[in-house]
Amino acid sequence: MSTTSDLGTATDLDARTLELDRAHVFHSWSAQAALSPLVIAGGSGTRVWDHSGREYLDFSSQLVNVNIGHQHPAVVAGIKEQAEILTTVNPANANLARGEAAARIVARAPEGFHKVFFTNGGADANENAIRMARLHCAARGDVGRDTVLSTYRSYHGNTGAAIVATGDWRRMPNQYARGHVHFFGPFLYRSEFWAHSPEEECARALQHLRRVIESEGPQTIAAILIESIPGTAGILVPPPGYLAGVRELCDRYGIILILDEVMAGFGRTGRWFAFEDHDVVPDLITFAKGVNSGYVPVGGVIISDEIAATFDDRVFPGGLTYSGHPLAAASIVATLDAMEAEGIVENARRIGEDVLAPALAELAEKHAVVGEARGVGVFWALDLVADPETREPLPAPAVATLRKELLARGILPFTAENRIHVVPPCTVTADEVAEAVAAYDEVLALALALAL
Repeated sequence: MSTTSDLGTATDLDARTLELDRAHVFHSWSAQAALSPLVIAGGSGTRVWDHSGREYLDFSSQLVNVNIGHQHPAVVAGIKEQAEILTTVNPANANLARGEAAARIVARAPEGFHKVFFTNGGADANENAIRMARLHCAARGDVGRDTVLSTYRSYHGNTGAAIVATGDWRRMPNQYARGHVHFFGPFLYRSEFWAHSPEEECARALQHLRRVIESEGPQTIAAILIESIPGTAGILVPPPGYLAGVRELCDRYGIILILDEVMAGFGRTGRWFAFEDHDVVPDLITFAKGVNSGYVPVGGVIISDEIAATFDDRVFPGGLTYSGHPLAAASIVATLDAMEAEGIVENARRIGEDVLAPALAELAEKHAVVGEARGVGVFWALDLVADPETREPLPAPAVATLRKELLARGILPFTAENRIHVVPPCTVTADEVAEAVAAYDEVLALALALAL
């Protein structure tokens, strides 16, 4: 890596970074001419900085994936150690790092899960889970079960089936594949069901899902794919009983339940898996992000024994060149071991219950622009409104200005639509939460004026 003396001053490095980015990097989900990316040159724990030393408290966890924090020494060391031994291997061969990573993952899964299919990330984890569900149905004699149900408020990734399973706007320009149907999940603050309590919302959402299943024809449906807690869509913690109710509908109609834990899993909610709080066990679990905090690209599917057995004597027609890559596997082993040894999952739960929940509730009480603060662990959203009575969302330009104001105060935020997602690393301290909340407090005071 070049040093500052090789390329000039720190300011020159920041300028060079932006010059190269503008000239050669094509960014996702963006109109290229409108981009003004932030330079990030380094990081440690919950903080990142540019070449000039301008520091930010990272309350975005980048893309809600740096659960263990930036540059955790045990994970960096694990990657370096593996790099000295073997940097890559054909997935058809056995490798100790891959086996150890799989063993640590299934050790945290429910009973009845003993196999992991590794992918490059969350999108192709969902892609392959859908494939497994369809093939499993066909293998048991349910020919014609091709349809996958998923919610409108969702994001499952940017591969072929995963993007069509996604419910938000990104589905529409990619929607060539058939066999996907969407439904509304529960979201009491903006209820589709005219509900006034979590119990009503749960009952009516399940009734709606049952009618969608019946209307589509249960015999045509292979799987229901849902995020245990929808993340990008707004951190929509399901009401008590909802996920268990979905499980019951799947059992009643012979449908595979896939729970997407890509964003919610591995500590984000203060549990290894978000569904642990909801008295439910799925058939397939997809993961990525927090399993190794994104230090090396990786994801996967944790497969129930019943579905895994389908492919004992049948070829599974799927694979990836970098499935179970040794460097990724080593980073998983180091991450999960460090999270266990350092009580990082427990820290996320404690911070959520004792620090974030009361602090964000106070912000919502103080600022009319905060329609609702909701979440669990270190997985929260502030739903911003222009009118607290009508719950009209705060306009996007106002949210963009709030983001700039937070950056000016040294907070790197995650914003989506009319929301600020409060999603620091699971290692965050109470003092760091107080620092971020003080900045939110200042900035939210400007919000309604910006909306006018």
